[in-house]
Amino acid sequence: MTDINLNHIAIVVDDLDAALGFWRGSLGLPQAGAVETVPDEAVDIAILSLGDAHIELIQPTTADSGVAKFLANRGPGLHHVCLEVPDLDAKLAELQKSGCELINESPRERDGRRYAFIHPDSTGGVLLELYEKLPAEPGG
Repeated sequence: MTDINLNHIAIVVDDLDAALGFWRGSLGLPQAGAVETVPDEAVDIAILSLGDAHIELIQPTTADSGVAKFLANRGPGLHHVCLEVPDLDAKLAELQKSGCELINESPRERDGRRYAFIHPDSTGGVLLELYEKLPAEPGG
């Protein structure tokens, strides 16, 4: 049994409202909170609940961001798969030691999670994000 779990599958879209019309409207997936703007990544994100995992719809907010370039080159569709790991630093060190190409050699942090991306050249063509939940604040 592994201690790695699916966190979310991210889908890049050019029209977040239209995408929500399908995923939330047609399929009936519940939206987990409001659409979030993430300035550091230059995206708007809508998260839809799917059992213990999520579908993350991402729309670029600038024309020059990495996600915008991805959308321009490949069109809408699968952007990345995100797995949750118990110790991100250890996993990144293990992957780097085995020769994997890391996009983020050091974890980034946002919303109570640490994360890093692994280059598709090392994963069989899929952009991979690894997440680690941060411990809860004492008394929080």
